Amino acid sequence: VKYVESGGGLVQPGGSLRLSCVVSGFTVSGYVMNWHRQVPGKERELVAQISGRGTTTEYADFAKGRFTISRDNAKNTVYLQMNDLRFEDTAVYYCMRPGFGPWGQGTQVTVSS
Repeated sequence: VKYVESGGGLVQPGGSLRLSCVVSGFTVSGYVMNWHRQVPGKERELVAQISGRGTTTEYADFAKGRFTISRDNAKNTVYLQMNDLRFEDTAVYYCMRPGFGPWGQGTQVTVSS
């Protein structure tokens, strides 16, 4: 199993980024997929979750109204659209099927002016 996250970068407050997670080793179709993030020195936290069919999504309170999780089963890829980014969104972002590791390398998101 391998998760390859990309799309991170340096962005100003209020900006947007779209993260991608290409999955290999299993077909994402039908499985719940999550985006998580981690700041050095803190525990990894759940950002967003999408159901196997993509019909249901859930978000951490800090992500509601700003982030959108989606999936393209044909490309075996999960996305996280992040808008109105804030300083506190700075973190390394990871995707994973719950309980189905190992973690990928993540993609760094830095929000700075």
